[in-house]
Amino acid sequence: MARLDPHSYADASHPQTRTLRWKARVDFERRVLDAEATLVFAAPGEGVIDLDTRALAVQSVVDDAGRALPFTLDAPDGVLGARLSVTLPSPTGSITVRYRTSPEATALQWLTPEQTAGKKAPFLFSQCQAIHARSVVPLQDTPRVRITFEAELTVPANLRALMAAAFVKRAVEGDVAVESYAMPQPVPPYLFAFAVGDVVFRDVGPRSRVWAEAAVVEAAAWEFAEIDAHLAVGERLFGPYDWDRFDVLVMPPSFPYGGMENPRLTFLTPTLLAGDRSQVRVVSHELAHSWTGNLITNANAEHFWLNEGWTRYAELRIVEATEGVEAGALHAALGRRGLDRAIERFVKEGRPELTKLRTHLAGVDPDDAFSEVPYDKGCLFILALEAHVGRARFERFIRAYIETFRFGAITTEDFLAFTERELPGALAAIDAPAWIDGHGVPANAPASKSALLDAIGALGARVPDADTAARWSPTEWQLYLEAMPDTVTRETAEALDARYHLTQKSAYEILVAWLLVAVRAGYEPALPRAESLLGEVGRMKYLKPLYRALMDRADTAPIARRAFARHAASYHPIARMVIAPIVG
Repeated sequence: MARLDPHSYADASHPQTRTLRWKARVDFERRVLDAEATLVFAAPGEGVIDLDTRALAVQSVVDDAGRALPFTLDAPDGVLGARLSVTLPSPTGSITVRYRTSPEATALQWLTPEQTAGKKAPFLFSQCQAIHARSVVPLQDTPRVRITFEAELTVPANLRALMAAAFVKRAVEGDVAVESYAMPQPVPPYLFAFAVGDVVFRDVGPRSRVWAEAAVVEAAAWEFAEIDAHLAVGERLFGPYDWDRFDVLVMPPSFPYGGMENPRLTFLTPTLLAGDRSQVRVVSHELAHSWTGNLITNANAEHFWLNEGWTRYAELRIVEATEGVEAGALHAALGRRGLDRAIERFVKEGRPELTKLRTHLAGVDPDDAFSEVPYDKGCLFILALEAHVGRARFERFIRAYIETFRFGAITTEDFLAFTERELPGALAAIDAPAWIDGHGVPANAPASKSALLDAIGALGARVPDADTAARWSPTEWQLYLEAMPDTVTRETAEALDARYHLTQKSAYEILVAWLLVAVRAGYEPALPRAESLLGEVGRMKYLKPLYRALMDRADTAPIARRAFARHAASYHPIARMVIAPIVG
């Protein structure tokens, strides 16, 4: 065997899938997809092919002539799922697997009408990163095997089916509609994405459209009106945009991430609808993935920093270009704060190995290793390289990097070899081994410099005066609250809330940063809001730290346990699996 990925059964010696042809009927009542997947190989092959599956009920496998093929479905592994082994007795160009998904498919969330903004129709969406595509489609679920695809979704006629792909057609047949899509560019399986719901759209630019439920579409269209302008900035910085369109879909509140960079249809949390465009940088991050992540992908989860570290750097460049250098510095400082807390947590948990950029995750679920480390330590590493060689030279390096590896999947070793070739001596100059394989953040990490940042830091745990606070942007408020020491007193928390009414804030970034301060300080008046928030959103960026803070205190741990018991069923399966160990 020559395994391509520690998180996949895919074997390099087996036929490699080039194109997926997928048909699925969405059954909201049973919460399943009845589907068939045709895997077209890059070249005809024979012998065994191993596919990744998770909780799929496989009914049959046939070859391209319709002949039944022998197959075995192994007992499931707790991380990898079940290996589906199909025997090809003679050279075969494609196979078709007929199957049904499980109601507990880890990539899918089925929402009742009551869980949506409109309260009238159900909603379904997928989230396949990192290794959840196998719970929707039997395939070689590794970024090493990029695929094009054609897809048909059969859905209730009163709903729309959207895919991260190019729309082909919609045909209504009685009480159902068949919606067809095609993705001509090869993508890693974790970017296979779709949603079904009562959604409408607003065009916000020649290449961009905002989809959402009718109750929020106008707010979303206003919040993200500048998408096309950001797309133009991305092209100026990183080269041509290879995905034709950059549409976005505002998800129901249970969506577990800030955004998911599915090409042609990025998914976004509704917590970004702050009413002041202050969270548009999340869109900048997902847009940046169009070059770093979607175009050049990490070969597997052990090299995740190549996706997220590069994308955090590209996001900062877009923020600098659209909002100014000062805004970029503040944004970078927020990232460093989150990174330091993540490293502190991993050390406390006895898992310092997860503070490295290059990780070793055999036997480890990638969702359990997910943190700010690949994002912000990876970004600092890229910034250190840029600082050493200078921005002008580094921009030429970026263009060469993207051109060399576009539509590919690479490892850390590939990146280091390319960098040594293009920027000889730079890796040694910044001590790259300390970044790649060392614990924590090296002492030579670049530091954000900003007069605003210095002023916020000088406040410490003191309550800002009214004139100072009135001038602060949402980012400055967030920085101030996140810089509060864990030892802040209840009296300070009470004074802050009395003056600035933070418990009543509607902007989630500020509200959650405040609630963490309040919980650690033992400020009881904020606890009901902390508990209610855990039932409002499913974004793990908010849920994980708030659950941890509540569990860290004996007097608030019951709140966390009560909230999880009440709301766990409304969280996405990924969020549920990640939070369950926190609450014990």
